[in-house]
Amino acid sequence: MTDRIALVTGASRGLGAALAEALAPTHHVIALARTTGGLEEVDDRIQAAGGAATLAPMDITNEDALAHLCRAIFDRWGRLDLLVHAAIHAAPLSPAGHVDARDWDRSIDTNLRATGRLIALAEPLLRAAPAGRAVFFADPRGGQKFFGAYGATKAAQEALVASWRAETQRTGPLVLSLAPRPMATALRARFFPGEDRAPLAAPRDEAARLLPEILVETETG
Repeated sequence: MTDRIALVTGASRGLGAALAEALAPTHHVIALARTTGGLEEVDDRIQAAGGAATLAPMDITNEDALAHLCRAIFDRWGRLDLLVHAAIHAAPLSPAGHVDARDWDRSIDTNLRATGRLIALAEPLLRAAPAGRAVFFADPRGGQKFFGAYGATKAAQEALVASWRAETQRTGPLVLSLAPRPMATALRARFFPGEDRAPLAAPRDEAARLLPEILVETETG
């Protein structure tokens, strides 16, 4: 059993779930998502492959729950080797002047505020690891028509991550922003219903493609 620890958010489906499974051979995976059933299915697959996971069924916008989880990570392991932040809220497509107020709030809370809180809580845990790193995912929808809520909050998230990356170049942790290829996920289906999904990458294949880039410093550090 590995002694390296990885926290994966959005781990119940899509790329988050695929990466949780891909990391399990080299890490103890802490899988965070709102959907308990999806997390349990991921856990079953990880265990069937000989890995181990700790399930964290919670809403990432719940600041108290997130703080409790990070404290529990510190109490049990004293560090976090890898953070993979795949959780995202995809508000329905809408003209900019007609975005529902609840969708605005949920987009801001999930895509921006929760990311900032996660950075603040995870940074000391990552710095306590020999080669801690954090991985985020770019999706440049800002300015595209009907992507107002998602595009604006995702762009703000990416700006926050870029600032953190610049600030930690000398001190660590290493911060990465990766660009997945278009995938056949539920999130993309919400944005592009009726799209031909045959050319799209499978999340499992995309996780395998991204994994070397995610692990290179962890393996050699």
